Amino acid sequence: MAVTRDTFPWLKFYPAGMPFEINPDVYSSLLEMIDEGFTKYASRKAYACMGKEITYAELDKQSRNFAAYLQSIGLQKGDRLAIQMPNVLQYPIAMFGALRAGLTVVNTNPLYTPREMEHQFKDSGAKAIVILANFASNLEKVLPHTNIEHVLVTEIGDLLGFGKKQLVNFVVKNVKKMVPDYDLPTAKSFTDALSKGSAAEYQKPDLRNSDLAFIQYTGGTTGVSKGAMLTHRNIISNVEANCVYLSPMLNTIPEGQTNVIVAALPLYHVYALTCNALSALKNGGMNLLITNPRDMEAFIKDLKKYKVTTFTGVNTLYNGLMNNPKIGEVDFSGLKITSAGGMALQKVVAERWYKLTGNLPTEGYGLSETSPVLCANPLKTTDNRVGTIGIPFPSTEMRIMRDDSTWADIGEAGEICALGPQVMPGYYNRPDETAKVMFTDPADGRQWFKTGDVGVMDADGFFKIVDRKKDMVLVSGFNVYPNEIEDVVAQCQGVLEVACIGVPDEKTTEAVKIFVVKKDESLTKEQIMAYCRENLTAYKCPKHIEFRTELPKTNVGKILRKALRDEVKK
Repeated sequence: MAVTRDTFPWLKFYPAGMPFEINPDVYSSLLEMIDEGFTKYASRKAYACMGKEITYAELDKQSRNFAAYLQSIGLQKGDRLAIQMPNVLQYPIAMFGALRAGLTVVNTNPLYTPREMEHQFKDSGAKAIVILANFASNLEKVLPHTNIEHVLVTEIGDLLGFGKKQLVNFVVKNVKKMVPDYDLPTAKSFTDALSKGSAAEYQKPDLRNSDLAFIQYTGGTTGVSKGAMLTHRNIISNVEANCVYLSPMLNTIPEGQTNVIVAALPLYHVYALTCNALSALKNGGMNLLITNPRDMEAFIKDLKKYKVTTFTGVNTLYNGLMNNPKIGEVDFSGLKITSAGGMALQKVVAERWYKLTGNLPTEGYGLSETSPVLCANPLKTTDNRVGTIGIPFPSTEMRIMRDDSTWADIGEAGEICALGPQVMPGYYNRPDETAKVMFTDPADGRQWFKTGDVGVMDADGFFKIVDRKKDMVLVSGFNVYPNEIEDVVAQCQGVLEVACIGVPDEKTTEAVKIFVVKKDESLTKEQIMAYCRENLTAYKCPKHIEFRTELPKTNVGKILRKALRDEVKK
């Protein structure tokens, strides 16, 4: 079937000249894309962190040294290397080095508990790990129960240069007490590995698009964390599509000015991995690494140092920044793109950001299983429909499925399904779980991925998430979607943050409960209830309201409804 602007309703919103399809086989593997980027942008800045900048040429050299070291200690094509660190310069060097050695990268959340670490390391079969010293004490507890043979430890300041390295490492360890004692007698220093790698021979591995590049673990917020297998082809296709999507705005950056991309989300998270680290390699941008985005004072200081052009983040990040009085000191005149994903973008947050920066956030959507982006709002403000997740990326199809596995009509709610070259082949060593999320259309034999999210598509092809299937609240037979409740309550004056869950109720099966963090201490439950009655149907109004000083969140700031539900069950 020929793809034209009449084939799918959303194609008419693609800018003139933007292709409907990309070539997922444009590179034989990520190695070819890496070599191209390092050569093409050698003189450009690639990363900045804590005042230290490195060029693509330096990243090329350091990652090549690390790749040579990994090969010298006997690691071979396909072996798994886990990386467990926040946004520091060591991450891109370790990640690109592992890929260049032919290894599969296992991204690991530094905030994991020992139990979670053990599960991921054992499940992935990781043979080596690069870990920040801050988390090494947890590794010590689980290392004997894993297959990890090589441990490389680094400290936050290791690549910041002489003087600053010693100062930062001393403060982190001795003043802030952020490095618990650990005993890993066979561990090696990451910086020593780079030094030894410079004298070792590097052999470029023979890789194919079908080889695994990453095992990206799902957040585990709805059950046992599973490893999504992402091939080189999966990642390449999503990077290609993302760069095509960004190009109309990036082309407006003045000649000689750097595309500075704010990387406040951790690079080990699939959103930042593709949209920050790998897309920047393709278009020559510089990632401004924010090591601790919760330190708003330091964060804003970094923003004031650079003329930021691209900003990736989640709703809570933008909300937090705007509630800091110093955010008005940042010059956003060069901001071209504000990308929002990971969780629902609330209308009130989008409007406040637009008023502050003059740049309307474009909400997108994706999952670890889809490398991650499936769709996004057009970058043109007049086509950006706040409250929707936009239209499918090039070479991507999306549909809505009813509970009976038939395709839904326009405007009808159902499970969002997707098809495209960025969709994973399956979960690592979990054919049972893979089978649950894959659906073969009997009409044409094509295999679709079932996202687990409930959504609708309008007549123009714009998609909107209603909610996660498992987060839905059932009140007297009516479906209540937490996203809607949270979006409404967030607009109530005096509310800083809100989370909604369902709790057991004898009369209605479930009742709506909200947890609220106040912006105005004078805010009362009665005021919130009155606002809800004005803006929500009766059965959607919260029956229970609880004030909190903070809400449980993931490492990227996504509010954990599951943690709140678990508290209620106790």
